[in-house]
Amino acid sequence: MATKCTRSPSPNPTSSIYRSAPIQEQTSTFIGAYSPSLPPKALQTLPDFRTATHKIAAWRKPSRQKSLTPSSKTLYDEGHDDDGESWAGKRLANVLRDTQTEGTVVVARWYGGQNIGPIRFTHMETCAKEAILKWKSANATLLQGTASKKQKLEEETRRKELVRNLQERDYNIFALRKLLAEKKAELQDEEVLPLTPQRPQAYETMGIEALRRVDKARDATIAFILKQIDKVDEELKLVEDLEDGAEGVEESRMEEIKE
Repeated sequence: MATKCTRSPSPNPTSSIYRSAPIQEQTSTFIGAYSPSLPPKALQTLPDFRTATHKIAAWRKPSRQKSLTPSSKTLYDEGHDDDGESWAGKRLANVLRDTQTEGTVVVARWYGGQNIGPIRFTHMETCAKEAILKWKSANATLLQGTASKKQKLEEETRRKELVRNLQERDYNIFALRKLLAEKKAELQDEEVLPLTPQRPQAYETMGIEALRRVDKARDATIAFILKQIDKVDEELKLVEDLEDGAEGVEESRMEEIKE
């Protein structure tokens, strides 16, 4: 027996119906159609299935009936329609169950008047599986695209947050440098030289990895300046203690002279 299988066009990912390639076996032709949302009648009455001899259907949907135990598996409402092709509907129902697929699948058969035996069930299952696989492939691509868009949106949100943080850190660094300059001038008994603010960085044009590197560098800069401020504070405290000690000695000497 000669079997002829032709290519079917790629489905539109936004479409709700996915078709298999037609399979020809002698005078019979088989085509499968699957939908995750449409009812059986909608697929059985497709215009291109109008002249088919049989339109075998099977469906599998989550049941509205809830299990008594929350941890139990999902319950399903399942059914099939042989449409004159005995035992064929059960075969399609098994395909939905075996592939763990929810939705409706219909296989149309054009009977050309020649019996082909049990091979017809194999062709029906093949058409059903191919239609389901096309939906799963299209759905996976759609989910991947959605995940990619979500990731890009999250990265852009993090990038904008880094830009704001870096702009604030640049301001804080300038303020800390000014404070350090004032403390050094006090330590050396000099006038404070005015600091020239740096030109704002074009953070908005930088990628997230570059921003992260700059953010790490700004952390190191702030840590360094704070360390310098602590060092100058220690020196100022030492000078203050020495001055207080000198004043104490002078006061003691003056008291001795008075006595």
